[in-house]
Amino acid sequence: MGNWIINHGLTSFILVVWMGINIFLFVWFYFFYDLGDQFFYTRHLLGSALAWARAPAAVLNFNCLLILLPVCRNLLSLLRGSFVCCGRTMRKQLDKNLSFHKLVAYMIGLMTAVHMIAHLLNVEWYNNSRQGIYDKLSTALSNLEDSGNNTYLNPIRKTDIQIPTYFVFTTIAGLTGVIITLALILIITSSMEVIRRSYFEVFWYTHHLFVIFFAGLVFHGAGRIVRSQTKTDPPHNFTLCKDRSDEWGRIPECPIPQFAGGFPQTWMWVIGPMILYLCERLLRFIRYMQAVRYRKIVMRPSKVLELQLVKNGFKMEVGQYVFLNCPAISQLEWHPFTMTSAPEEDFFSIHIPLLFSFYLISSSEDVFDYEVSMLVGAGIGVTPFASILKSIWYKFKDSNPKLRTRKIYFYWLCRETHAFEWFADLLQVLEKEMEERGMADFLTYKLYLTKWDQSHATHVRVHSDEDTDVVTGLKQKTYYGRPAWDKEFEQVRKENPTSVVGTFLCGPEALGTVLEKKCVKYSDVDPRKTKFYFNKENF
Repeated sequence: MGNWIINHGLTSFILVVWMGINIFLFVWFYFFYDLGDQFFYTRHLLGSALAWARAPAAVLNFNCLLILLPVCRNLLSLLRGSFVCCGRTMRKQLDKNLSFHKLVAYMIGLMTAVHMIAHLLNVEWYNNSRQGIYDKLSTALSNLEDSGNNTYLNPIRKTDIQIPTYFVFTTIAGLTGVIITLALILIITSSMEVIRRSYFEVFWYTHHLFVIFFAGLVFHGAGRIVRSQTKTDPPHNFTLCKDRSDEWGRIPECPIPQFAGGFPQTWMWVIGPMILYLCERLLRFIRYMQAVRYRKIVMRPSKVLELQLVKNGFKMEVGQYVFLNCPAISQLEWHPFTMTSAPEEDFFSIHIPLLFSFYLISSSEDVFDYEVSMLVGAGIGVTPFASILKSIWYKFKDSNPKLRTRKIYFYWLCRETHAFEWFADLLQVLEKEMEERGMADFLTYKLYLTKWDQSHATHVRVHSDEDTDVVTGLKQKTYYGRPAWDKEFEQVRKENPTSVVGTFLCGPEALGTVLEKKCVKYSDVDPRKTKFYFNKENF
């Protein structure tokens, strides 16, 4: 439990607070509409569906306030820099922005469904009351006119039209509700992983229906469909007058009840995030207009394309990513690629595999905040660590006194031998640099080949006595199979008995699950002993 708290405590606390606010809003507004005296006559027409419609609306307001914030990348970068003094645990929460974005979206989807179903029932019951199907009081309330000093309660004003669909498509609340719901259905369904990975264009274009969603949201409450009783002089006491509807306006004790729609509030919840997101997109557009020049284009082994680019005023940190757009393919599509260059270089580079598309979430910017780091890359997932290892080489070359890291363990898992080729040169330079400075123990790296054939195995056996590896040409020999992670974590803990170890992954989710469990298993609750913090990037 102690290890779990170290790795997941703050995340769980944030989720509990978020869920607690949602529950509080739902319960508070449910009882507000279910017990409030001003809604007595409204409840008589609609029953409990009134509260079941309004409580989800309050939760929707709160989550629509949140949904845009996790995708404001520049805002998150600003906050991340502001949390430097607050410790890595707080900054790690910002790396989970997309997970929180999805969680909020699920809540919006659920509350929209409840809100919509309840209002469909409300429209049906409004219509039935208008047709005089229910009791005497319901008919009297529905017959109240909006003329002179009188105000209506039932928003369905016509008795000759008995189709609720007509009301839905001819009112502001009904029409915007249909538009919002259709937009949300398209956004959520196209965000499913199978569609997002196989038909990214569908996901990209339909996700921009959020503009229509928020526009409809702002105007949705303008119809003021849900109405409540207002105060009159003399007051209308529903306890006394509910059974005397024939005498309303005829006796002083029972004046005709007056009603008014509630003031629209949704726009007040979402206007702030909408302005922030508009500023975010404006900043992105300004950066988009800045020229980017090609410095070099290299086709690396294993069909990996390296682009070296130059942009005036561009600054980066290790582990960060850039969004790349190819106008010849699409003017609107932007795909993230982790940078493989070091901050010390006068250009930035990315490596693009030509055999498959991939998506990276950056999380390895904190690597130099740890005394000890474990870097695990699978296939092309090595790209963020290329940037890190290059930066280390420059820091040693310049004798940078700010380098806090004293030990790095690097693991790279590949299925094909030629996948190692484009990265081996960097490792050779690092090997030589560390030996010359008497720091050969600073970097421990292990390369794992997870798939091979019999001819390759025979070739390895023939050259097993050579000083360098037959695959990479490095002094460190390539391992075959997959790492024994229990053994690796035990060794790291033994060699660093009092250190905080940052474990960084760029690879498949299944591997992330394994490493996350190992971080929990081998972390010590005693703050004076070894603790492992897990960070990952999925592709």
